[in-house]
Amino acid sequence: MSASGAVQPGPRGAAVGPSPSAAESPATGPLFRPLSAEDEEQQPTEIESLCMNCYRNGTTRLLLTKIPFFREIIVSSFFCEHCGWNNTEIQSAGRIQDQGVRYTLTVRSQEDMNREVVKTDSATTRIPELDFEIPAFSQKGALTTVEGLISRAISGLEQDQPTRRATEHAIAERIDEFIGKLKDLKQMDSPFTLIIDDPSGNSFVENPHAPQKDDALVITHYNRTPQQAEMLGLQAEEPEEKSEEEDLRNEVLQFNTNCPECNAPAQTNMKLVQIPHFKEVIIMATNCENCGHRTNEVKSGGAVEPLGTKITLHITDPSDMTRDLLKSETCSVEIPELEFELGMAVLGGKFTTLEGLLKDIRELVTKNPFTLGDSSNPDQSEKLQEFSQKLDQIIEGKMKAHFVMDDPAGNSYLQNVYAPEDDPEMKVERYKRSFDQNEELGLNDMKTEGYEAGLAPQR
Repeated sequence: MSASGAVQPGPRGAAVGPSPSAAESPATGPLFRPLSAEDEEQQPTEIESLCMNCYRNGTTRLLLTKIPFFREIIVSSFFCEHCGWNNTEIQSAGRIQDQGVRYTLTVRSQEDMNREVVKTDSATTRIPELDFEIPAFSQKGALTTVEGLISRAISGLEQDQPTRRATEHAIAERIDEFIGKLKDLKQMDSPFTLIIDDPSGNSFVENPHAPQKDDALVITHYNRTPQQAEMLGLQAEEPEEKSEEEDLRNEVLQFNTNCPECNAPAQTNMKLVQIPHFKEVIIMATNCENCGHRTNEVKSGGAVEPLGTKITLHITDPSDMTRDLLKSETCSVEIPELEFELGMAVLGGKFTTLEGLLKDIRELVTKNPFTLGDSSNPDQSEKLQEFSQKLDQIIEGKMKAHFVMDDPAGNSYLQNVYAPEDDPEMKVERYKRSFDQNEELGLNDMKTEGYEAGLAPQR
């Protein structure tokens, strides 16, 4: 059952001009300031707007801010003091991510209902148990909770019920019955599954157990289909035929792009590199001359290996921090002593040192927006502080730990300082991938042998 015809069509506020009491943005500094409760200069801009409910003037507040996971966002809130109408939504002001994202949450308790959720316009929301779906672009983006998503769907379905009862009584009864099922979900009568699928990659579901692994939440990153790219307004790139083969091993290629932080024009350098005792990889590095932001990303230059690879390093000495490390997009990282696990695609591909990756992990975990500010949970903040302290001890060599890299594609690497001899502190295991791992890598539907036989009758 779809809620596309029952949701509200965006904010009921039309801007007509700035209010004399509008808060002016600072004259200096970035336009999008990091989200922080301690930043007193970060104030919303107020605009006098027309209320589409009573057609009198209300107030729209706009906050331009920057938080992790979403780059820049615009938070808008409209309120009419005459009729009490209010509306809140968010819009992504940053770029569309390289991959889409799908969050699958198993809701079992009231704690799960209170999880923070960022849902963009392009996200599709589904509850398989009820065969219920909210299509993409049928609702405006929202910063809410799981319970708030269900309440918003109920409100949308109830909106036109009085008219339906007068004209289509049978349909109205079926919708009332379905609304009752949604209300039962809010009462947690039984567990259910919530799926948020966003091709733009800018939606988010909170992990209240961070930095520990969340067993109830599964995050999947995927490549967009041509139809999804067209829906987002992205122009499909047509493959170009090359008349001559180019030797990329001895050449650094450059192409124009935009800085992911300030969106200013920048250049990305790309080079094919041979890693000793491993394979070829593609390293891409971007340096923004405008804001100084630097980033690098690594892509595998070869095929998916026949077997997956699991590398376990026992960190016993500060010199282990200098080991070269290649983490592909399909590699997950685990530190058992900290009960920490980093899933696939998080942090992307990295070619760095062990110390560099651990610092990236610390920055990713400690700068989660839902664990900062006045609204943060004190117990969760203490856990994060304790996690950060233990991670610093590992980096400084004061705490021994195991560092595990598990890559089903077999395209990750950790330097063996004893090469070509075996490293006594490092264990490399090759294993056969499971069906689910092959499914996530897209290998189950890939036919590499005998495919020409099916094409023969068509010739």
